[in-house]
Amino acid sequence: MTPCTVFLSRLIGLFALILSLSLLADKEASVSAIVALVHERPLLLIIGMMGLLAGLAIVLTHNVWSGGAVPILITLIGWWILIRGVLLILLPAGEAVRLFDILRYEELFYLYTGVTLIIGIFLTYRGFTTSVPFYAQQKAM
Repeated sequence: MTPCTVFLSRLIGLFALILSLSLLADKEASVSAIVALVHERPLLLIIGMMGLLAGLAIVLTHNVWSGGAVPILITLIGWWILIRGVLLILLPAGEAVRLFDILRYEELFYLYTGVTLIIGIFLTYRGFTTSVPFYAQQKAM
């Protein structure tokens, strides 16, 4: 794996791992916060902007469609974050709420959080068990 892939694997993996564990620690509070967030258009706009920025950063630096599961998964996550950011910016408030209702987040909380946890464990493990040659680390800086 390239140094960029290893870094993004560690970054996204730890983020997903910590996020999913914190959501699972208090399901009721997590669901309440996310439901409230979806109904606040100004906050959705800000989250959409951050997603757009993060998604563009990942896609522009790591648009890799070969080389194994980790590089492809990171690329897919980058595109997912980018598309979600664009949707949050462009969708009218009512449509964002309707989309959220279609996804049945409250009912499928454990499924969504479980998938995030599994991705986090996988990327964190692969990111920290892959060694990057010293010369590649120096080039990346």
